[in-house]
Amino acid sequence: MAEKRALFERRSSVSLPTLLPYNTLQTHNMKKKNSVCKDLDYSQVVKEVQDDIRQLREKINHGDGGSINIKDLENALAKTEEGLQMKTEQVINHYNNKVQTLPTALSTRFDPGMVAMEQTWDLKTKARSEMKRVQGQQYLAREKLRQPQPPGSLLPKRQQVQVSGPSPGQQTKHMLTLRAVLNPMHGQNRQSLNDNFGIQLPLIPQRVENKRRVKLIQKDNSGVVIKVTSNIPRPIIGTTVEPLAVLPRANRTDPQIAPPPISEDDARKGILSLLERGLIPPAAELTLDPSPVRHKTAPLHDPTVKTKPTAQPEMSHTLAGVKLDISSTTKKAEIDDNVTKIPIVPPHPLSAHSTETRTPSAKTRATSASMPQIKTPATLKTYDLPLQPMGPKIRLFKTPPPTTPASGDIKHLTHRFAIQNGKIRDTSAEFLSFKQHYCLTWGSIVSMIKHLEKMTQEFSVPIAFINGDKLADLSLEFELERAPSVDDLLTVIVNREDVEVLMNRPGRRYKGPNGKNVAATRIQSSWRMYRDRSEYLEYRKKKWAAGVIAISWIMNIKMSQVKQKLKQSREDQLEAFRRRAKKFAMSWDRIKQSKRVIIHVSSLGLSQNIRDTIHEFGIRQNTQMARICDIRDPNVDVIFISPVPLSEETLQYYSKLLGLKAAIDSGNVEDQCVMSERYRIITPDAIKSFPTHRMCLSTLLKYSPRTIKRIKHLIKGREAYMVSGVPHNDDLAVADELDVPILSPEPEVAHLYSTKSGCKRIFASANVDLPPSEYDVYSLGQLHECLAQLVTENLMVKRWLFKLDDEFDGRGIAFCDVTEHLQCYSWALKESRRYGEKWSKKWAQEAAYIKIHAEIADVLHANAKPVHTNIYASWDTFLEAFLSQGGVIEACPPSESITTLTVDMMIEPNGKYNIVSCGDQIHAETPFSCWGVSVPQSSVEPDVLNVACRKIAEACKTRGILGYFSVDFVTFIDPKTMEQRLWALDLSLHYSDSLAMFQLMSYVSNGVLDPVKHVLNVPTNKQEKRQRRRRLAGQEEEQEPNTSRFGVMSTRLLHTNLAVVHYSVFFQMCRAHGIGYDIKEKQGTVFTLIDSFNRERLGMITIGDNLQGALATFARNMSVIHQEISAPNMQGETNFKSAIEDVEGILGTTIENADEPDEETNDQS
Repeated sequence: MAEKRALFERRSSVSLPTLLPYNTLQTHNMKKKNSVCKDLDYSQVVKEVQDDIRQLREKINHGDGGSINIKDLENALAKTEEGLQMKTEQVINHYNNKVQTLPTALSTRFDPGMVAMEQTWDLKTKARSEMKRVQGQQYLAREKLRQPQPPGSLLPKRQQVQVSGPSPGQQTKHMLTLRAVLNPMHGQNRQSLNDNFGIQLPLIPQRVENKRRVKLIQKDNSGVVIKVTSNIPRPIIGTTVEPLAVLPRANRTDPQIAPPPISEDDARKGILSLLERGLIPPAAELTLDPSPVRHKTAPLHDPTVKTKPTAQPEMSHTLAGVKLDISSTTKKAEIDDNVTKIPIVPPHPLSAHSTETRTPSAKTRATSASMPQIKTPATLKTYDLPLQPMGPKIRLFKTPPPTTPASGDIKHLTHRFAIQNGKIRDTSAEFLSFKQHYCLTWGSIVSMIKHLEKMTQEFSVPIAFINGDKLADLSLEFELERAPSVDDLLTVIVNREDVEVLMNRPGRRYKGPNGKNVAATRIQSSWRMYRDRSEYLEYRKKKWAAGVIAISWIMNIKMSQVKQKLKQSREDQLEAFRRRAKKFAMSWDRIKQSKRVIIHVSSLGLSQNIRDTIHEFGIRQNTQMARICDIRDPNVDVIFISPVPLSEETLQYYSKLLGLKAAIDSGNVEDQCVMSERYRIITPDAIKSFPTHRMCLSTLLKYSPRTIKRIKHLIKGREAYMVSGVPHNDDLAVADELDVPILSPEPEVAHLYSTKSGCKRIFASANVDLPPSEYDVYSLGQLHECLAQLVTENLMVKRWLFKLDDEFDGRGIAFCDVTEHLQCYSWALKESRRYGEKWSKKWAQEAAYIKIHAEIADVLHANAKPVHTNIYASWDTFLEAFLSQGGVIEACPPSESITTLTVDMMIEPNGKYNIVSCGDQIHAETPFSCWGVSVPQSSVEPDVLNVACRKIAEACKTRGILGYFSVDFVTFIDPKTMEQRLWALDLSLHYSDSLAMFQLMSYVSNGVLDPVKHVLNVPTNKQEKRQRRRRLAGQEEEQEPNTSRFGVMSTRLLHTNLAVVHYSVFFQMCRAHGIGYDIKEKQGTVFTLIDSFNRERLGMITIGDNLQGALATFARNMSVIHQEISAPNMQGETNFKSAIEDVEGILGTTIENADEPDEETNDQS
């Protein structure tokens, strides 16, 4: 019913709740004849509505709702709406013409049973009627019924409410309201009726104000006295302006208090009013939007109108410089008469108002500007005037025409004459007067007249009026100088404008006496100019082309010469490198036992496109700061070339760290020494010159001559050699400048075998186990064919990897789970089981290969993903790079538990090789890049790993590789044989980060790695040996101290919140949490500071007597550091969390592996 009622309310103009109390509604009907209102009843309309609704309800209750016709419902609602609207309009018209009053104030409004006298005025008949009305309990609910109800809401139930009488204040308010209602003339009458009773009175025409009638006595033109009565409105007494708001007293005394809000009425008064009242501070900056100043283009007047004087009629109508446009018949008549006469041609504006007065006497002479001008003659052109014959007795003007002066100072124009048809009128009175006046300077004037006659003849000017005074001044100026130009001659012509128009006409200058010759000369000169100009342009074009060709050829020759010189220089450097390498190999045994200097250049000599994609490339090169720990050997001094500037705080830290050498040897903390004499940290000068160029460190050192000179001074007279990072051609240039050998292979050889395809060749020649793979893939067809063949031969491998040749650190890797998306995979497995051992034959795999090859392209396109999406966003981007530089297809080990190992080896110049360090990798960001290592390795039997490393070292030595290199292995349990497998994955021919950190670990612990058993042992202190007492009879033998050590290290710790903590505060925080190094026990934590200024990256080593303890300490340190420098709302960018997860996984695996031998021992016992 609520929904039907809401629908009814929307279709009708009256809300449904007002129709429910049928016994209280009364209607009134307006009669058209006498406009008398009578009561009507709404009961008939309401009953019809109730009947229709009741019928619809019964149909719905009896289950006939499905057969209800919507049209019937619409008809019923339309009929109800029409009836109610008609009745409502009648009632509204009736109430709009009535004024109802409140009952007397003596009776309370809310008392039950109150009797009220209602008086009603009919405004049309002006009749008053009284009616008694008894208030019942229903009256209390009327206030609630007046409130608007939402659609579909029900009326509240009637309740007996007892209300006490109103307070005295309410009674007073009711009395004032009643007075306003009873007084129709009261100002609040209309508002009170609307607020208290909801009655909107009709608009009453404005009352006619009472005007005072005042008698006035006037006289007409004849002198008769007339009495006139006029109505004068009464003056309004009192103020007509409402009081304006001002700044409160508190704000005036204390300016810091917030100003009060500005209302809309105050805002309408204007900004000036707000400023004067103090509502806006005097120093406030106001911006008006829109701006009251609107830009508009200023009108430009015709310059000819500006110089024309204003024509004055007989009676002056100019007041204060304002010209009134008053026409008169006399003015028109005078103009008509003047048209028939030959006027005085007005002067040109430039000549009339020229300030170029040559002589002082010219300033006193009358000019045309002082004479008035009439408008009509200005429209006549000089060349349209009839020409007069030149005769001795004929004059152009008998008498000057009458003129009206523009001001009271009347001046007469003198010394004006005319040049007609290129000849001067030398017999005219004006010319004779001019000649007589300037007889003393007549010689120079004659030459100027000749120039004027020549100009007018050349341009065939019919007549030109000359200003004699200006002509005299011009002749004085050009008397001894060059000939005057046309513009100079035009300044003395009075009708300059007309003459210029005539002279500017095309072809006018060729109508003179010698016009044909001048035209022919002009044509010939134009043709010669065009011909010469064309020849010149062609010559200049050829000359420019020849210059470009010559410059290009010269640049090409010079570039070829430079390339040849560079090539020759490279060859010379390589030859010197080989020569020094031979000498170095011959004297290596002697150098290794003698004093020497090692120059560490931790350079990443990668290709330019790879360097451009490495964020903070300088910091990335500085991760091997631990190379300075080579001073552990007393015969070694180190010069470390830093790729970034280091702060004083960082230098002090390394000085204190390296000074612990004596304390580490003795086990006493107080035994510290100064080691700063044995190492130098030098920064190249070119770092400041190339701040944005991502050059490798060897290139920066090459372009730093002062640094090279300093290094030469440090190694002068001493045995020295250089240890680089990733080999680069500039390493040879630096070594050649320093004249020292390099402990690394040739750059080209290193680059060849450091690629993914190159290392596969070495592994294949070394005959070590490799994952199923194909290398040297350069085309899309070859990629699909090789992958299909590999999948067919190795159906147990689920994931396949795609590696770019030139990338490093696991950046150029993509993967695809091929077998999960092959539709023919299950069929291929059945085929492999059916053939059994014969499945390795090509003829057995042919059918499966064809089906897999048909699906492999779609599978790769839909499911292959790059590992580093920030470098290669999609498979298409990665595939483009893969096909451009080549790559490798490699199988991922078919096992859930995979461990990756890194073995650092060194091939000495004399051909000997040994294992320097070995460790298990820790992965944080991706499972394909090494984040850290745990040293020594404990995942593979040492003998198996040693055999593989020996084979690889032999293969490298045969290819001329020497120096430091690292080999990556992967080990897992084969699901078929359940035996441990070891695959060789990658070969890096450079000094690694893990090797640098191992050098630091060896320095602070005095540990020595056993390359056969892969155990790191530390010597016992001398004090411990003395404290060991002799074993007495009957006592158990004292247990030997544990001298083995394990370390967990990483140079990739990243946390952006470290930037807000200085190193001194950081070390105090670590000391407070027990993070430090125990020199006596040779256990604890050591940091390497990599980034001196941003301080977002650092390295860390944890050393313990067992692997579990070292891993747990490493994870705890990262957790403590993260909690101390991070807040809940400022976690920062970090790799601590992922590293902790991987360390915890490794820790769980090591614990399980440690429990297995104990169980086997218990079983055997």
